[in-house]
Amino acid sequence: MNILVTGANGQLGYDVCRILSARGINHRGVDLSDFDITDRAAVEAYLADSRPDAVIHCSAYTAVDLAEDEAERCFAVNADGTLYLARAAAALGAKFLYVSTDYVFPGEGDAFYKPADPPGPLSVYGRSKQLGEEHVRNTLNEHFIVRTSWVFGVNGKNFVKTILRLAETKEEISVVCDQIGSPTYTYDLARLLCDMIVTDRYGTYHATNEGVCSWAEFAAEIMRQSRKEARIRPIPASQYPTRATRPRNSRLSKDKLTENGFSRLPDWKDALARFLKENEAASLNT
Repeated sequence: MNILVTGANGQLGYDVCRILSARGINHRGVDLSDFDITDRAAVEAYLADSRPDAVIHCSAYTAVDLAEDEAERCFAVNADGTLYLARAAAALGAKFLYVSTDYVFPGEGDAFYKPADPPGPLSVYGRSKQLGEEHVRNTLNEHFIVRTSWVFGVNGKNFVKTILRLAETKEEISVVCDQIGSPTYTYDLARLLCDMIVTDRYGTYHATNEGVCSWAEFAAEIMRQSRKEARIRPIPASQYPTRATRPRNSRLSKDKLTENGFSRLPDWKDALARFLKENEAASLNT
């Protein structure tokens, strides 16, 4: 199998590529330097030349707040780019896996959102990812859509690295306590995506590390495991206004993974411990 991985320089795409390499699966990781996914002709030409058997589409515009002011660019990447890739994959008969987000939901209540629940995004970013999902469904009868949340990985910026950096200079860090979700280690998610793409168990899935917490609880666990001394001060989201509205409830049901024979991801605290070790090792090597 020959797999094309978009967003190879990002957190998730980087881990997908290294897992495919470890498994000896032929693949090509691409990013903006290879072609611009918002350029339809460039997308069609690249896929026609490389002729992948499958596409794992990790590339995305993820600057959630900036997207409120750059809506056109955000939709161009997350919606139009996904459409062009899906059409090019369909023309080749290639499998297609699109990585989506908890932001497609309104974040109401405290129940776990199921894959079939109606979307209701609150932000430009969320709407762009929802439209990307719709393009995939309308273009390919058989496809994978995998929604995830709160991702962190060794290759790139993320919440864990931010908290660790702040802890170097601050005695107290204020973190939102009334948004609930599941942290997701990109290495664990990438393993699942690589397992999934070689099957024909198509559909829309949710995939995060097990367990839920608030951002403040996540930060407190980062401090505990890293043995940093900064105090975490829980605050409501109303005291930390952002340009984009975040869902307060990002709980995602992973039951469909179990129903279709896929292994669920480990607990988020276990994932954090492994990430911290990997991150420390990477820091020592730079």
